[in-house]
Formats: sequence, C-alpha cells, structure tokens
Amino acid sequence: MNLTVICVGKLKERFYIDAAAEYLKRLSRYCRLDLIELKEERLPDAPSPAQIEAALAKEAAAVRAKIPDNSTLAALCVEGSLHSSAELAQMIANWSTSGSKRLVFLIGSSYGLHPSLKAQAQIRLSMSPMTFPHHLARIMLLEQIYRSFQILEGTRYHK
Repeated sequence: MNLTVICVGKLKERFYIDAAAEYLKRLSRYCRLDLIELKEERLPDAPSPAQIEAALAKEAAAVRAKIPDNSTLAALCVEGSLHSSAELAQMIANWSTSGSKRLVFLIGSSYGLHPSLKAQAQIRLSMSPMTFPHHLARIMLLEQIYRSFQILEGTRYHK
C-alpha cells in the first residue's frame, strides 16, 4: 500500500524527529510511506483574518502541488469525524482495495488547512476535540497508522 503524509511545517524538536523516524521505520514493514514537509507561511504575531486566509491559500497551493494523481485524501481537522483506532484500520483496509493508488493524509499548519483542501478531501478526520500542536498531531497520526496495520495483522500491539 502507498501512503503519503503531507505536513505543513517542519519538525524542529529532536524528540518529535526521533518519534517520527521510529514510526516511519516501523511502518516500512507494511507500506511505502512518503512524508512530505512543506514550508509554513510566516505570519505576524497577531495576524488578521485576511492574513491568515492568504497564508492558508498559499499553503493549500503548495499542498495541492504534492498530491499524487488518483489519491484518496484524508484531511485532519478539528471539525472532522472522530473514529476509533479499529475504525481507522478498517478504513485503511477499505481504501487499499478501493482502486485508489495512494492514500494521502493532510496535516495543516498551526492555523489548520484552507477550507478548499477540507472540501477536496474524501474524508475529514479529527484526532480529538482537544487542541494539539500540529507537530504532535503528526506523531499521533503516524502511530495510529502503525496501530491500524497492527490491528489488521491481528497482533497484540492494540490491546
């Protein structure tokens, strides 16, 4: 299975980098996963709504340029639907047999994703109603993808 995770923003902290590398290593047994980091647009300390909209639009254009053809898009956003780990595993299994060449997860910048990307996605997923830093969301997503493959394989990782 081919997966892509497109993230707006680069990991800077060593602990996030190490955690991401560990999950990418674990996932290499189950899938080909491409992790694409894109530049987050710089904004002033107290940006106006128009400045945020403009930054999100630029980020969306950069994201679209990296989405492979024939992809199924899953946008991570607070207004997305909540699913259990077992439900995510079943969705991944269904996507792998649906004819889609690639499953692409989208993680936005600290201001999220442009509404047009959310509308373009076939599914919108929420990690939680709580707010998390987008760098932590990347690690949580990678862990949940790994957990999904463990569930589908029937291992004891998911207890």
